[in-house]
Amino acid sequence: MNGWRLGIDIGGTFTDVIAVSPDGAAPRSAKVPSRPQEPVRAIVDAISAVELKWDEIAEIVHGTTIVTNDIVEHRFRPCALVATAGFSDTIEIARGARRHLYRMDALPRPKPLVPAGLRFEVVERLTAQGEVATPLTDAEIDRVVGEVAASGVDTVAVCLLHSFRNPVHETRLGAALRAALPHVSLSHEVSPEFREFERMNTTILNAMMISKIKHHLSLIDERKPRHSRLHLMHSASGMASPALIAERPLMLAMSGPAAGVAASSQAAQRLGIDHAITFDMGGTTTDVCLIVNGRAEIAANRELGEQRIRMPMVAVDSIGAGGGSIARLVSGALVVGPESAGAEPGPACYGKGGDLPTVSDADLILGYLNPSRTLGGSVVLDRVAAEGAVRQLAEAMGVSVLQAATGIAKVVHSNMARALRRATVERGRDIREFGLVAFGGAGPMHVAEVARLCGISHVTIPAFSSGFSALGCVEATMSYSRQTTIGMKSTAWDACALHKAVAAETNALSVAVIEAGHQKEGLDVSITAGIRYSGQSYETPIRDPALDDHDRLNRQFEQAHEALYGYSTGEPWELASLRIEVSAPRNDAREAPVIENDEAEVTPEFGSRQVTFESGTTFDVPVRHRRRLPIGVAIKGPLVIEDEWSTVVVPPGDQVTADRAGNLAMEVVL
Repeated sequence: MNGWRLGIDIGGTFTDVIAVSPDGAAPRSAKVPSRPQEPVRAIVDAISAVELKWDEIAEIVHGTTIVTNDIVEHRFRPCALVATAGFSDTIEIARGARRHLYRMDALPRPKPLVPAGLRFEVVERLTAQGEVATPLTDAEIDRVVGEVAASGVDTVAVCLLHSFRNPVHETRLGAALRAALPHVSLSHEVSPEFREFERMNTTILNAMMISKIKHHLSLIDERKPRHSRLHLMHSASGMASPALIAERPLMLAMSGPAAGVAASSQAAQRLGIDHAITFDMGGTTTDVCLIVNGRAEIAANRELGEQRIRMPMVAVDSIGAGGGSIARLVSGALVVGPESAGAEPGPACYGKGGDLPTVSDADLILGYLNPSRTLGGSVVLDRVAAEGAVRQLAEAMGVSVLQAATGIAKVVHSNMARALRRATVERGRDIREFGLVAFGGAGPMHVAEVARLCGISHVTIPAFSSGFSALGCVEATMSYSRQTTIGMKSTAWDACALHKAVAAETNALSVAVIEAGHQKEGLDVSITAGIRYSGQSYETPIRDPALDDHDRLNRQFEQAHEALYGYSTGEPWELASLRIEVSAPRNDAREAPVIENDEAEVTPEFGSRQVTFESGTTFDVPVRHRRRLPIGVAIKGPLVIEDEWSTVVVPPGDQVTADRAGNLAMEVVL
């Protein structure tokens, strides 16, 4: 590397940056305010914050919430849909399950993304095996392209029946549409799988995001020097080229959380942690994801903003529990979240006009947050405003401000513990077998009490925890993954056909990685099989499947099914899908030590302050500087550890030990 490598994660409130030097010096980190209306300006500010110029940077790996926010906030660009004749209403029929089983006042499902007036049908047909039943004629292509162009939209999604088996018709129609319109998305490129509704919905969402992401990338390209490369963090926790992202922007749907999960996976491997749960608590949500045998769980079916998406994404579960989560009384009970104060105006303690009590306000009152701290270089904490906001709630509850703040902490801890239990129990896992990897702006402040509620005794707070998603970006490797439909029954096993399918998909995914300068021989290929009993609706994922050994694969499936559902039947099964990932060799951003002190003394660096813990007891707690902790020495709580960007709270009885790389290992008393 001939220049600096930067990881930049643009979040809702703050933008985090970590810079890795080409000469192996200690990484630089910083945090600057995000600019939702000018995301490129946030990148420029982040570069300046680590005292660099763009000319000095060889590569930026960028995580973004642009796609996520548009989906969650339902900001959708008008889009046309072209489907096989008779199937354009699939987007409206959707799935039969109701979102809210017992609420008759709520819509059973979200409104379709494309209104009836923008749905077009084309006369063509493929069989379920991909054979042409009704040819697609040139006249039919001309007719449909003309109708779409006359509709006035410049964005179109194409989803033809069974095109995942044979894209011949979709390819021809797509070429004609791309000659007439600027933004075209084809289902066999975006989500080459069965399940017609999910494939159609995914293709439409992808089409709707193309224009905004192309504009964002063009603004970056105008600002950056020609020699400086740009990559983007995608939802399956790898990085992708701007050229690919410009056509498949939906790959960014979980960009930010995926970066944190990627960093957690690498940290778990370095520290010898087999099973871990990521605990990423930010300003709006807390995101959790399982890491099993050092690898993050990937799911193909996800729901974001009530929209079904079918493409490989980190299996992150999110709840509305973050620093900005609002506390209120509902029928006399204290409830925290999912509503959030957001970034503007934000929590009352930000001093930007917010007046509702939030978790961050409680953190400041309890002493978790330093009242003299400036967050992200711009937000000066206001204790008086925080107390004023919580006082309204305290008076309604008939308790003191301090008791109300303690109650907010207890409720949000309980909410997050339930999310952790769901993430493990619903996947057939015992939560006590896992450690927690805590990061994000608020994660290390709350993780100890959440771990205690879950029966987890070991917590890791990695170096650069406040900007951990940025670290995930800077450590990311180029990788591409895709899930494809196989549909091979165990009673009609064809090992030769399966080998050819795997080889073809692996070669297709390898092209972009090889074009980026990596040698084919050094690429890492991982495979996950989706297997189900004949007649089952959904597949059981099997990592590293024994595709060349039918009997062993059968045993793998039976064991995985029993672990997940509690039983196995021995009935015939079907290899429904394969998810293949091709990755370049991994980067490691942290060679230089982060801890700057070798002494074993344990003396406060910042004095002490009053901190009230969940028990309601207040202590005069010593405050230590994170980079000057003694290495390998267990320090018992109560203790607060700070650096420029993060705060770690160690409750009474728990203890924490630092290593030279800057990681903190916390042992929680159960």
